Amino acid sequence: MKRIILACILMLSGLPAYSAPGGGFEASKNTPPPAHKQDSGIKGSEDAKESTIKRVINNDKNTWVTLEGNIIKKTGEEHYTFRDKTGIIPIILKDDKWDGQKVTPKDLVSISGRLTKEKGQNVIQVEHIRIQ
Repeated sequence: MKRIILACILMLSGLPAYSAPGGGFEASKNTPPPAHKQDSGIKGSEDAKESTIKRVINNDKNTWVTLEGNIIKKTGEEHYTFRDKTGIIPIILKDDKWDGQKVTPKDLVSISGRLTKEKGQNVIQVEHIRIQ
């Protein structure tokens, strides 16, 4: 009975009961767009600050960040290089976070996660990724 209630709650909440299979980074011969062409087109108020790698790279450990840019290279099993118009940063993106999305270097994506350190270097542990 508890399982049925939990399943109903998940269905009504709109949250998936499980992650979609598949997804991931697909390296291709297509190169990502040049860094100066990475504007998403989202415009806000004049005083809104855009999150960029340059702004968040030196934030405290466990700071939650959201960035827009491109995953340009796979560097390990769950390790990638992420680039926006201000720089690059290593990211860790576990297989269960792709949610069935196939991403190439040309795809503009939004990533959200926690800033952490690995081997003395700032990295982002990605919790959410979405193709823009």
